Formats: sequence, C-alpha cells, structure tokens
Amino acid sequence: MTLTEPYRVLVAEKIADTGVDMLRERFDVDLGTDWTREELIEKIGAYHGILIRSATKLDAELIERADALKVIGRAGVGVDNVDVPAATKRGIVVANAPEANTVAAAEHTVALMLALARNIPQAHASLTSGKWERSKFGGTEVDGKTLGVLGFGRIGQLVAIRARAFGMRVIAFDPFVSTERFRELGVEKAEEPGDVLKAGDFITLHLPKTPETQGFINAETLAQCRDGVRIINVARGPLVVDEDLKAALDSGKVAGAALDVFAQEPITDHPLFGYRNVVVTPHLGASTAEAQDRAGVQTAEQVVNALTGGVVSTAVNIPPVSAEDMEVLGPFIPLAARLGKIVAALAESSSVERVEIEHMGRIAERDTRLLSLSVLNGLLAGRTEEEVNLVNAPTLAEERGIQVSDRREAHARDFSDLIRVTIVAGGERVRVVGTTLGHRHRPHLLEAWGQRFNVQIDEPHLVLFRYSDVPGMVGRVGSTLGDHGINISAAAVGRHDEAGGDDLAVMAVTTDTVVPDEVVADIAGSDGFVSGRAISFN
Repeated sequence: MTLTEPYRVLVAEKIADTGVDMLRERFDVDLGTDWTREELIEKIGAYHGILIRSATKLDAELIERADALKVIGRAGVGVDNVDVPAATKRGIVVANAPEANTVAAAEHTVALMLALARNIPQAHASLTSGKWERSKFGGTEVDGKTLGVLGFGRIGQLVAIRARAFGMRVIAFDPFVSTERFRELGVEKAEEPGDVLKAGDFITLHLPKTPETQGFINAETLAQCRDGVRIINVARGPLVVDEDLKAALDSGKVAGAALDVFAQEPITDHPLFGYRNVVVTPHLGASTAEAQDRAGVQTAEQVVNALTGGVVSTAVNIPPVSAEDMEVLGPFIPLAARLGKIVAALAESSSVERVEIEHMGRIAERDTRLLSLSVLNGLLAGRTEEEVNLVNAPTLAEERGIQVSDRREAHARDFSDLIRVTIVAGGERVRVVGTTLGHRHRPHLLEAWGQRFNVQIDEPHLVLFRYSDVPGMVGRVGSTLGDHGINISAAAVGRHDEAGGDDLAVMAVTTDTVVPDEVVADIAGSDGFVSGRAISFN
C-alpha cells in the first residue's frame, strides 16, 4: 500500500453511527460486526486501525497478524480483552473511552439510592402482582440525611453534586483529592474511611479494585456504621463480602443494600436476591444509550488522532518518545514509578495538595515528561476508581485538585542523575529521592522520611520503618520478619549524624514476598517504633 492511499479502519463491533461517520470522513472503513474470529485472523493484516467493544479478544495471536495496525480503539473503559503489552511491543497505540460512562454510573448510583430509600422496585412488584400494599412500603427521605462517599474521583464527585441537590450532607474520603476540591463541591473531607462509615446514613462505594480495597465492606467495617445504614455499590463487586453483608442485613444493622455489581458475573442466583430490602440490577451502571454512543464517538476521535498525528489523550500504553531520549530516560521509568508509590505511602495526610517532581543531572537535558508521568502513575495507581495510565494521570490529578510542578536542573549532587519527588499534604512535606546505579541501571532509594541511605529497590516489596535511634532495632525487625517466614533481600539505615537532628532513624528493607499489614503494624506499634509502611511494586 502506498502512502497516497488512505488508511483502512475496521469497526469490529457496533458503535454509534456518528463515530462510524467520523471515521469515514477520513478513512476507508469496513464493518465487521458479524465476523468470526477466523475471519478476523485472516483479514486483520490489511487494517491500520480497529475499533472494538468487549466481545472481541485482541490477544497476542491476533496482534501478531496485524502487520499494518497502528491503533486499537476500545469503546469503553476496560481493556482486559486487549493484550496491551503485545500491542505496545509492536508500537500499536491502545486507546479507550474512560469518561464515557461517568455520568451514567453517577446517575445509576443516585437512582439506586432513591429506589432503596422509597422501596420502589418492591412496591412495583407487589402492585403488578395484584396487591395494594400501600402501608407496607413506606420509605425514608434523603433530604437532611448524610451520604458517605468512599472514593472521590470523577464518579464520586458527580454523585456528590447530585446528592447535594437533594439536600443531603455529603462526607467523602479520598486521600488523593485536594482540600480545595472538597471545598469547591461543598463536601466534608474525611480524614480516614472510618469517619465516612460512622457518619453515613447511606454509603456509596466508588473505589478501585485493589488488594487493599477487596472485601472493604466486611463484618468489621459494617460494625463501624450507623445502625440502619444503607449500602450502595455501583463500582466493583469484590469490594463487598457478600456473606458479611447478608449477616448485617439479617441482624438489622444494615437497613438495605443496592447492588449493581457482583464478585462473579453474570449471576442469577445470589443469596441476597430474595431480600425485600435489597435492590439489584445486572451491571447497568454504564448501560445508557448516551454512554454507549459517547464511548463510540470518543473512541473514534482517538483513532482519528492516532492515524493523523494528533494527541491520543486516552492511550493506555506508553506515549511516543524519541529514540535518543528513550535511550537515556528508559532506565529511569521504573524508578520514577516506584518513587511515586513510595511517596504516596509515606504521605500521612488524607489530602494531597501538590506534587513536586525534580529531575537533576544529565536526565534534565532530555524531555523528562515521561518520567513525570511515571511518577504520577505510581502515585495514583490503585488509589483512584479509574484505571491510571501514563496518559490520563495528569488529568486525574487535575480533577482531584492536585497541583503538579516539574523542574529540571543540570547538576545533581553526589550522583550523575537524581529524581526527587515531594508531596505537600496537609501542610506537611514528604520527600523521596532516587537514582539508578550500575550498568544494569538498578533503581536505588536514597532518601525517605528525611533520612539518607542507599538501598536497591528492584525487589517487588519494600518496607520502611521510623524508630528511635537506639541499638538493637534492626535486629528486632529482622527477627520479626524471620518469625513470619519473610526473607530480607537488602536493608539500609539512615540516621542523623549532625548535632541538633531528631533522634529518629529510618530503616528500609526489601523482600521478595509481601509483608502483611498486620506484621508491619505489629513492628510499628512496638516499643521505640514510630511508624511503618509497606509498599508493593507489583
């Protein structure tokens, strides 16, 4: 195919006609909505762009046959049906439509809350079955009630705006949303999740699914809630332990629940489906005509941009970097992401206001935007309802009112290159510093919690402890970890040598297995220790 011929785009699943028309204005477009996998394997090599939804599985085998493919557009949020590493390896941009369903999900949340408060589905079923049971379905008003929001990203904020219009008090928890953003929306900022649990008459979940959030609504957290609380989940099914919610409903601790998502889907047999005070829908959060159309149009826009040299703002894989810059900066990308994760774990405040990223040394002579994106990616990953990537991280930070500054300096003291990341949170400043060393460019952490040391952090897990600078503390950590079958890969200690410094030291320990939170808490709560943090880089 010569350069004078137009690009060919395949629309493999149904999208909005507006999106198809947009593509046809610029490219040769084929509709393959009824193609079998065998047909797709045979024909995909002829296309430069492809649009899919969730049914088409673009695995490594298909991508390997896509000789001309430059962009994959996923008309929706998740990209689980795309082998993103395989696409990245072949230089194929993968773009999705992460904002297409935010309004739909927020409206469905509010609809479920109102249906739960007024027993609408139950009353409808009763009346259409031939019964007039007016006195049986008396509800409760939401005006004057408190809505607790766990996770205050795009959807959580839209829910809060709508709840405020109903006269509700809203309290929310999200450590990665600025105080100013809470203030703009008239929402109270909770310092910890327990504050939301204790205050909410209704509690709605808008959390990502991570090892930390999985099973968040359980017997322990439900016990912290008000008697008669109502739970709403339009986020992720695994956030709720079904058995514990069932027990709380049986006991009367929870007055009702509204669920749109479940741990296993599709599902038609669930222990809560027969409950009169439970409202359920089959994962309808994004199922509006507008959301589906919006997803198709937004994805078509991204495909157009990818094939015409525009900015692909929703790409989920690495944005393009010149070969010369990548040769120098490439080894620092994993370091930058790890520094972002570390500083996020060390920030004790519940409200991050500002992130300051400094690149020093020879890397400062290059285009360091990719490194800054990697820092933000590490900082926000697993802490937002939306899936974070190198392209949308700045937008997610902006939406949360987090200011980001980026500075470059040609000189780096003591090392050829340094990356310094500082979080300003609740008036406190938390800083970490790192570099790469050796011909393999191993990532090293050089500073944390105000102390300097040098520890290689290429193992999957890191634990940091702050403690009184007295003899025997390192041995106590080693013994406790050993008692739990955890092997230390590397360790380093930082302490003040100069007069006038505080008497606290910092210990950094890397391990090849995860250190459970209870083990960290046990050490951090023992005599002489001030705090501890565990960070996993997986």
